[in-house]
Amino acid sequence: MHAVAWRRLGQSALAMCCLACCGLAMGCDDAGKHAVQARVPALAPTADRPTASFDAGDGQKSTAQQTSPNGALPLRNELARPSVSLLPAVPSSKAYLIQCVEERFAAGEQNYKAGHLEAARKDFNDAVDWMLESGYDLTADARLNELFHRVVDTVYSEELQAFRAGDGFSEPPTVPAAIDEVAEMTFPVDPRLKDRAEESARNISHDLPLTVNDEVLSFLNFFQTPRGRAIVETGLRRAGPYREMISRVLREEGVPQDLIYLAQAESAFQPLALSRAGARGIWQFVAWRGNEYGLRHTWWVDERQDPEKATRAAAHHLRDLYGLFGDWYLAMAAYNCGPGNVQKAVERTGYADFWELYRRNVLPKETKNYVPIILALTLIAKDAPHYGIHAEPDPPVPYEVVKPGRAIDLRLVAETIDVDVQTLHALNPSLLRLATPDDPAFEMHVPPGTAAKFSAEIADIPPDKWVSWRRHRVAEGETLAAIAKKYRVTPAAIAEANNLERGAQLDSGEKLIIPAAQAQSEATRRLVSYRVRKGDTFLGIADRFSVEADDLKKWNRLKSDRVSRGMVLRIYTLGGSPEAAPSRKAPAARRKVPRHGGTAAAQASAPTPAHN
Repeated sequence: MHAVAWRRLGQSALAMCCLACCGLAMGCDDAGKHAVQARVPALAPTADRPTASFDAGDGQKSTAQQTSPNGALPLRNELARPSVSLLPAVPSSKAYLIQCVEERFAAGEQNYKAGHLEAARKDFNDAVDWMLESGYDLTADARLNELFHRVVDTVYSEELQAFRAGDGFSEPPTVPAAIDEVAEMTFPVDPRLKDRAEESARNISHDLPLTVNDEVLSFLNFFQTPRGRAIVETGLRRAGPYREMISRVLREEGVPQDLIYLAQAESAFQPLALSRAGARGIWQFVAWRGNEYGLRHTWWVDERQDPEKATRAAAHHLRDLYGLFGDWYLAMAAYNCGPGNVQKAVERTGYADFWELYRRNVLPKETKNYVPIILALTLIAKDAPHYGIHAEPDPPVPYEVVKPGRAIDLRLVAETIDVDVQTLHALNPSLLRLATPDDPAFEMHVPPGTAAKFSAEIADIPPDKWVSWRRHRVAEGETLAAIAKKYRVTPAAIAEANNLERGAQLDSGEKLIIPAAQAQSEATRRLVSYRVRKGDTFLGIADRFSVEADDLKKWNRLKSDRVSRGMVLRIYTLGGSPEAAPSRKAPAARRKVPRHGGTAAAQASAPTPAHN
């Protein structure tokens, strides 16, 4: 009775198989027509190469699966009959390969649904790698070809698109909200500023009441310091691209034009501003208040970061608050701490007057300072030279609008119109991922002069491949095999997508379609220790790190949403800085936080450009 021992398939064998597969693009025409039959000699049993078992009753083989340490295709220990050669073929028949791939892919889907993202990523990568490294010509076998395309099309579809790159999990980096820096501070009053401020208030036009008192003068004094001056100048400079749009929306909503300075106080006109309480965007909405005014927050988009949509929502909200209180100072206070808190303060004191509520200390400290900050910024912005401040506004950023009609990878868009991804992110700050949502109504902003080019060139790629396919501009001396290796696809697949002959010479500067591309970067889960600071809220911290509130409770064994200053929290992120922490959240629910917070079909469905 003989037993056949098996060795694990090492990286060198896989590399040889890969080279044989990639050799298609290097003139080895015959290689693509025959499966590679890799064979290795049997070795004596060792601790890590166990001897296979044998059932003497019926003489049939029994099997047990192993997986190589590097994640290669799992091997099957098969016991051959005594007459079988001691140099058997590596047990990677097509049927067994298909079985392993389907099992690993199913495991990946299960891990993904359970939220085990890193495990799911490895499962999906293994499923694809095993086929690419098997040595088989995937296009020559109908079953393998169908399975390969089914797996990659599913893995790289919209719902799993985040697995295609580590940065697919990451949101764009945020910046601190301006209001957090000064809202709880107090500053001395400079008596010399009073006459200048009163003179300025008399001589400038305004449609909000401009009160000059000690509270306002204290912040005027701060904004004359080097740090305060920098905040003002940054806001005045960054207002340039948005001033005309904000003025138009405020006018259309029937609210005072001077409310633009509320946005300057909140965010200094940073669309990616994030406060400690989790408020986002130019107008600093928290998720539930933004949802109340029609600002969607999903895995793919956060419309609180869309300057125009957020401006419309803020104007509408402020108009509602004015209708409730009949006073713009109280409306602004309610915008900061919520109408319920202001209403309770009014009922408690009997005074519907902001300054009276201020003196009676019945409003949160941040809210008490909020209105004076806005008034101080209004006085300075309307008469900056009078205060010795000079800031040249940034020019407006023109753009054109296209409606892709379905989800599309921003990298594909960038490669199609020859711009960088950072430019597209700047034009579309509401996008949280490297893809647009699968929403026919979504409007994507592209640089001037590129909308028509996008619509024409994207027609070469089937719409159902827009989240998985890429484009690549050929560099000098680059080969089809090298490009295929970079994107982890077969040379034959690239050749077929571009109607190229095998072994064809590529021209430098030529732009190729890359089917089912996969980027190389990786995201890793890591533990972050975060010390709670003054002003932090539980839900604000969860939003800041883009994790679920329930997970944050579980990690720290918390029974409530209460956190105290100095407490150290354990937070598990999926890479990136805290401000850019990745998210796996479902669409945001309402939360009570004391802040507002190349086929005919492809051509027929090509997006139509619309000009802004």
